[in-house]
Amino acid sequence: MREEDYSIYMRRCLDLAVKAEGMTYPNPMVGAVVVHNNMIIGEGYHRAAGSPHAEVNAISSVKEKHLLKDSILFVSLEPCSHFGKTPPCTDLIISSGIPFVVTGTRDTSEKVNGKGIEQLKRAGIKVVCGVLESECRRVNRRFFSFHEKKRPYITLKWAQSADGFIDIVRPQNSTPEPYWITGKAERVLVHIWRSQEEAILAGGETIRRDRPKLNVRYWSGNSPLRVILSRSGEVGDLSEENETKNLIFTFNNKKNPRKDCEYIVLKEGDMPAQKICEVLYAKGISSLLIEGGALVHEMFIKAGLWDEARIFTGSRIFGSGKKAPRIDGVRADEFSFEQVTLKLVMNNTGTGLQINPEKINFEFV
Repeated sequence: MREEDYSIYMRRCLDLAVKAEGMTYPNPMVGAVVVHNNMIIGEGYHRAAGSPHAEVNAISSVKEKHLLKDSILFVSLEPCSHFGKTPPCTDLIISSGIPFVVTGTRDTSEKVNGKGIEQLKRAGIKVVCGVLESECRRVNRRFFSFHEKKRPYITLKWAQSADGFIDIVRPQNSTPEPYWITGKAERVLVHIWRSQEEAILAGGETIRRDRPKLNVRYWSGNSPLRVILSRSGEVGDLSEENETKNLIFTFNNKKNPRKDCEYIVLKEGDMPAQKICEVLYAKGISSLLIEGGALVHEMFIKAGLWDEARIFTGSRIFGSGKKAPRIDGVRADEFSFEQVTLKLVMNNTGTGLQINPEKINFEFV
């Protein structure tokens, strides 16, 4: 097989991996294919934590096992070499007789970090690593951020008017409800995003003003852990439709606790953005979607604690209101809806993951 053909099969691995987006936490998403004489004879992906890994599913799907000894295994992430909830994938690869393994990127978690590759090489298996590496890291950006940055992968999301406002000026005593900039199609997309993340954050003012449910309703999938930053700890009438518990960060240590909330009391002088990252990391949360409001966004932007921003810009003119956050980064892609554009911006300050946006196809975002 020509080296220039490796990317064809690795892209299939990525297509398989993202089928389980939002379902594999705390594990990464991984896809694998077995190729014999330039034909895929087996494929699989990791579906959920505790279930067989992608390599196991791919090898098991091969009907004529004798072909494995003349096949190439493509896998989007370095195979594991340790016992967890399932046995090491390297043991199965070696025992199967597969002579050649092509990986997308190294698994930089402490338990693996090259050990899988070395074990395969010691067994006499040829290993090539780094095929479509940027794409493979992009797919597992949450996993890599958790292990490399010791914090969740952070995505900012907001919608703004054509003249740069995220909300109108609201009269006092107005009914708490959202003022929509986006349409139904965009809202469905946001619910897809929610189903892919482990936690979602909004400020207390946004919760009290808009009463967002912050769950998954227009799509199938798990709702993220709801995180609220409120100096007073007052969050109003939280929706009972959200099946996840609420994690409240507050400076008020006298707030009467609610049964559906876990309170993290901040001290004066604490940097809330940093503290939220520390607590979520300690809880094993690898991704955070921030939905508002502007002050919360600006807090994380100022601290450099963000990896990408997804910004909807509508066609309406507000004239005045609450200004949208200002952000600098690498514009990676742009998508158009009927009356709204979506811009994707990646962090280029050195605090984000080392991913080259120019080498990534963002269609699966």
